[in-house]
This record gives sequence, structure tokens and C-alpha cells, in this order.
Amino acid sequence: MFGKKKQPPIRTLIGEGTRIEGRLAFSDGLRIDGEVAGDVIASGEGSSMLVISEKARVTGKVKAGHVIINGTVEGPVESDDLLELQPKARIFGDVRYHSLEMHQGATIEGEVHPLKTDALSSSNSLKLATSNA
Repeated sequence: MFGKKKQPPIRTLIGEGTRIEGRLAFSDGLRIDGEVAGDVIASGEGSSMLVISEKARVTGKVKAGHVIINGTVEGPVESDDLLELQPKARIFGDVRYHSLEMHQGATIEGEVHPLKTDALSSSNSLKLATSNA
């Protein structure tokens, strides 16, 4: 409805106080409230959603379709669809995105590049969220 794609369900939760070491592959949706030391990569075909909450920390590469970050990521981030950076997001690494929404307070220490699609088509977008929204 209204041109928005249906989001995949969050099927997995890494709770606060939990630490996972190693590469983590997931499909559909994943929410991280704890800590992951390793890459977090969406696998398989179709849409995927990754939520990194305020108290969460990921040390490694992050790659998924729709990525929402409000915690800390130390490593590169790639979003094939939409990257949402909430006010407490902290990224220490390069960022690649199709569409980007960044709230006031979020920080990136690294390079920021749109994903290349059809010779820089106008479908790549950048949206700055205001505190009045």
C-alpha cells in the first residue's frame, strides 16, 4: 500500500548480555540487542531486515537489504535497500547504501558512497531526518 514494500518478519533476536563470536548469516529479519564479534550478513534471496539497537555493538561487516542502526558498528556497512541511522548510531567504517536516512546525532567515521545502479540513476536517494518530523 502506498508504494512501500512489506518488511520481512524479525525471526531472530540476539538479546542484551549475549555475545556471539564468528560470522552470522541470517534470512528475513534479525534484531541485535547484544554484541556480535564477526560479520553479520543477510543470506538468500528476497528482502532482509537488520536492526542494531541502541545498546548493541557489532565488530565486523554488516550487509542486509534494510538496515536500521541505533547502536555501534565497527566495520563496513552495506544496505541494498534502505539504511536508517537513528540518533545514537555510531559507525566506524565505510558505508554503502541504496537509500539513506540519517537522523540528527548519528555519526559516521568513514567514507559514504551510494551503491552504483544503472550509471548513477536518480533512484539513489539521501534523506535527512529533522527533529521536527
